[in-house]
Amino acid sequence: MFGGKSKTQIAQTAPAASTATLDFEAQFQPAHFQLDPFAARAAANRLSRVTVELEDGDTLTALLVRNEVSGDEARATIEAMKSAYDVRKARAGQSFTLLFDRSQPQSFRGIEFDPDAERTVSVTRNSGVQFAATTAKRALSSRTVAARGTIRSSLFEAAANAAVPSQVLQGMIKAFSYDVDFQRDLQPGDKFEVMYDMQMTDAGEPVRSGELLYAQLTLSGKVKQVYAYKHEDGSVDFYDRTGKSVRKSLLRTPVDGAKLTSAFGMRRHPLLGFTRMHKGVDFGVPQGTPVYAAGDGTVDHANWAGGYGRLIKVKHNAQMTTAYAHLSRFAANIQPGAHVRQGQVIGYVGTTGNSTGPHLHYEVMKNGEQVNPNNTMLPAGTNLEGRDLVAFAKVIGDRETQVASLGTGVILASARTTVVPVACRADAPC
Repeated sequence: MFGGKSKTQIAQTAPAASTATLDFEAQFQPAHFQLDPFAARAAANRLSRVTVELEDGDTLTALLVRNEVSGDEARATIEAMKSAYDVRKARAGQSFTLLFDRSQPQSFRGIEFDPDAERTVSVTRNSGVQFAATTAKRALSSRTVAARGTIRSSLFEAAANAAVPSQVLQGMIKAFSYDVDFQRDLQPGDKFEVMYDMQMTDAGEPVRSGELLYAQLTLSGKVKQVYAYKHEDGSVDFYDRTGKSVRKSLLRTPVDGAKLTSAFGMRRHPLLGFTRMHKGVDFGVPQGTPVYAAGDGTVDHANWAGGYGRLIKVKHNAQMTTAYAHLSRFAANIQPGAHVRQGQVIGYVGTTGNSTGPHLHYEVMKNGEQVNPNNTMLPAGTNLEGRDLVAFAKVIGDRETQVASLGTGVILASARTTVVPVACRADAPC
């Protein structure tokens, strides 16, 4: 262990004559060497561990040398480490555990550290000043987490107070974006509820959020719910309680965190000064915000278009086309003829063409005529049937049981929501 001396034992049982050659060869394969447990325990007991932190402006080499590691050993350690870790990513405050065996002439035996919550990197001495690096994945477990809260000023603030990960929040917004206008439909006092997977270490440290499982919005007393359902092919879609797809042919709001700054209809043009028809809707969002394809389709146009600036048009079917104007740039591989999926990033918000500031101008065209996206009836996606519908009913039951287990133990988001793992409530307290 860590280069220390150890004894090995080799099985001495004589093989049968008919298989003597094969068994003899098998006996001496590396997998049949066993470390003497007493020697291993003794070696482990001799090791001392010193935990140190990288200081501001420090280097790993300097850190090692400052802690009784020779220059040659430090350089060899860093060189070996490069095969498992980009040493340039080491930052001030990062902890490293140095291993020493004071009974050995060369007492430094190696270094261990966790570059992130998911893995441990070890660099250990082989012989002399030769070191080798290994990476071990840390065991992660998936836990179902739920949070709920009341919206006071914005959904983003309420979700942040509830410690809802941004990835989960964006997933919830996308799932509801087919029939919820997040700028106009949300009011103070509205409520949200969300359930999602969270990957955690054995110590209970959150590592990353997983899939959105369930979400609910209560808007002016009207409850809207979406449930995730995984199909046999592994794809995941969202459905209401009856198994109807929440997907529509087109998104009403193809950008996250959007503020409606100009509606469809007659308006005074901000640059030209006279009143004319505004044949789309404008969303005020920061420069560079991703813009999503409102539905599956084929890129019909991706180029400069006069006052529209950088413009993308996506043809969805024989009747429906959407347009996205004033973009700062197009996403990779977005060009005429490219096929896009609903929710795919196709460009980024800008202020090109006739524009007073960063925003997305969004148009929906039916049979070549611009129509109001908020007043247009959009056909729904495919609904669940047969075995899928039966399986989905069980999913709903499971989610309701998990939500009920939260009881009243979650504080309102406006007062700092406590996020409680479902498994830690009711009959299985933490």
